[in-house]
Order: sequence, then C-alpha cells, then structure tokens
Amino acid sequence: MTDATADSSQRLIKKYPNRRLYDTKTSAYITLADVKKLVVENESFKAVDAKSGEDLTRSILLQIILEEESGGVPMFSSAMLSQIIRFYGGSMQGIMGSYLEKNIQAFKEIQDRMTEQSANTYGNQFGPEAWTQFMNLQSPMLQNVMNNYVDQSKNLFVQMQDKMQDQTRNIFTGFPFKPNE
Repeated sequence: MTDATADSSQRLIKKYPNRRLYDTKTSAYITLADVKKLVVENESFKAVDAKSGEDLTRSILLQIILEEESGGVPMFSSAMLSQIIRFYGGSMQGIMGSYLEKNIQAFKEIQDRMTEQSANTYGNQFGPEAWTQFMNLQSPMLQNVMNNYVDQSKNLFVQMQDKMQDQTRNIFTGFPFKPNE
C-alpha cells in the first residue's frame, strides 16, 4: 500500500492545498463535520495530502478534537491537557499513549456492555433522550465506579513497581553498589 492509497476496507480522504477534503468514495468534497460523522459511525478511513501522499489522519482527528473542545462542553480539563503535554519527551511517553488507549477501550467495552444489558432488560422502550436522562442520573455512580477503577489501577501499578524494585535489588546484590536507603 502506498502513502497515497488506502486498502479496500478504508475510505480515502484527500486533503488539497486549498485545505479542502475530498472523499474518493463519494467523489465529493467534505467537511470536518463529515469526517467526524465517519468516526462516529466507525467508518475506517485514511486522510492523505493530495500532493505528497503524506498520512494526515492523526492531524485531521486532532482538528476534530480541537473543534469539539472549543465549542460546547469540553471533555478535557486544562489540568489534564497540561499533564498530557508533560509526558511528551519523557521516559513514560510511550507507556502513557498505550495506557490511555487501553483505558479508553476498556471504558468503551463497559459502555457497550451497559447498553447491551439495558437493551436485554428493557428492550427498545427507551429512546436516545430517555437514555441520556438515565445516564445523567447515573453519572455520580459511574464517576465513583471509574474513580475506584483508577485507584485500583494505581495501586496495582505501585505494587508492580515495588516488586520490580525488589527484583532489581536481588539481581544486583552481588555487585559492590551501595544501596540507597
């Protein structure tokens, strides 16, 4: 697969120098809102520079996030964004990306399971508005569940770190290093 093409399962979006986005599947110009709709609908796509073939998918996705954060109710606090920025260039940068990705995936799986259980229990009695109201009422409980999950993850990580430190000490006991106490 070359940079300028996508495999058959991916939709190809070309970005032209005039900043316009062109959907090769529909043979039409589209907006960032249209790309957001593709994301929401789980449509696989790749965005490339029409001239160079450079992959611009991440850049387009970041533009969508910026637009979403600038309008309405932002998802990320300034403190959280500052923390993320601090990880760039640090020793934990690679781990942080993977950690966030896995936690978002776990959160999505929990959400999917709740939706499935709700549909099995209540059928299609509730429309999207009723489901939104229900979730707003459950928000404090869900926040508590997520806080407990984060605390457990943190404790598990600290325990793992302590074990690794003990193992490292055991490995280097034969060397003439003075341990830090």
